[in-house]
Amino acid sequence: MNPASRSSHSLATRLTLIANLGGLMFGYDTAVISGAVDSIDRYFIAPLALSETARDTLSGFTISSALIGCVIGAAMAGWAADRSGRRKTLMLAAVLFIVSSIGAALPEIGFGAIGAAGPAALPAFILYRILGGVGIGIASMVSPMYIAEIAPGAIRGRLVSYNQMAIVVGIVGVYFVNWAIAGAGDDAWVHAVGWRLMLASAALPAALLLLLLLRADDSPRWLVLKARDDEARSLLVRLAGEVEADRALAEIRQSLVQHTQPLLHFGAGVVIIGVLLSVFQQAVGINAVLYYAPLIFRNMGAGGQTALLQTVLVGVVNLLATVLAIFTVDRWGRKPLLVLGGFVMAAAMAALSICFASQALGIGALLAMLVYVAGFALSWGPVTWVLLAEIFPNSIKGRALSLAVAAQWLANIAVSWSFRLFDGNSRLIAHFHHGFPYALYAAISLFAAIFVLRCVPETKGRSLESVASLWKRRD
Repeated sequence: MNPASRSSHSLATRLTLIANLGGLMFGYDTAVISGAVDSIDRYFIAPLALSETARDTLSGFTISSALIGCVIGAAMAGWAADRSGRRKTLMLAAVLFIVSSIGAALPEIGFGAIGAAGPAALPAFILYRILGGVGIGIASMVSPMYIAEIAPGAIRGRLVSYNQMAIVVGIVGVYFVNWAIAGAGDDAWVHAVGWRLMLASAALPAALLLLLLLRADDSPRWLVLKARDDEARSLLVRLAGEVEADRALAEIRQSLVQHTQPLLHFGAGVVIIGVLLSVFQQAVGINAVLYYAPLIFRNMGAGGQTALLQTVLVGVVNLLATVLAIFTVDRWGRKPLLVLGGFVMAAAMAALSICFASQALGIGALLAMLVYVAGFALSWGPVTWVLLAEIFPNSIKGRALSLAVAAQWLANIAVSWSFRLFDGNSRLIAHFHHGFPYALYAAISLFAAIFVLRCVPETKGRSLESVASLWKRRD
């Protein structure tokens, strides 16, 4: 690689790392709740003395309430990113993360004494979690979009995959943080103070993201969209070199000439495929595993500290498999990884369901969980984001991506909420011993692999501007 290419790739990598803090916050804020589930139930919900179904419903809603904000954030992110730019929209997400993490840690402010309000502070807690969810929804869409738009084509798959690695690093990081905080005192201290420290810790990486974005560049495609072609060309020279800058600028101009075309200008197929990719990514059950990992391991018979330690192990496997995906997505392609991951997840979830049903909850159950997480991290975790960033033609990208990511978060709500209902239902426990949801996720994983095999085109090696040729335009 010549010095100019190294310099341009270095700039793209630097901007990617900044944007990836949005992905890190996505993972961190999503998973931080896992260490506080029991404390939240004890403080906000147990004093209400509800029936089993009502208790599990309220608990599931409280834990997954951030996902309502995720839908809102994802739905507005495309509009905000087109209006104000990718950089400023990510800055908004950072501010929301900061406010949400501090507010959720101290929801009694304005409602009563800290530690004494109990259920009276639950609406405020849910509101702050929803506010953080708006930040997650924004970051989940804008971070990969921004990275795809500044990345050279030869390394775009790898750089967009870094966003998923950042999500996983955020998840793994917060598992370690939760474990460390839980180890700083006994159970009574964790239920009184520790869970608040867990939630408040998210403010630190969010503040770093906000500071770094102050000096970051915006996307060349957004600059062209706003008729700031000179700035776009200057940035493209720094990103791709003099030789490629003019060609890339001409392609961007051509792709954006009709940027006001209707959402279905390229047919319904591309939109439906993007939405289904998003839905399947969540419907395979990954966030039920990530949100409730300590609870799942307690169902296997692990104690509180052991459950948190095994949760850390899940995070480490998630990270290692994501690293492998980063080095294979531009070599193997998008489709092979998604198909492989779907079959691996189906087999692992089926095995885990059998382990629960037969009460064989030893090393085999733990291995099944780890294989499932590895299968997801190698495929549907990072590769879905790569495809979503690539598959939509530029002239409909913002709206189509917002719709797909909003659908992803709606699916996440359904999975996260329903898991608590399935896992806590006495009749299902009597018949399946906590194994029912895993059998369901196994079936969905199998359908996801078949869907990709039959319906999803390969985008490996294509420029973002050439993707439109995959779809039939309605002129």
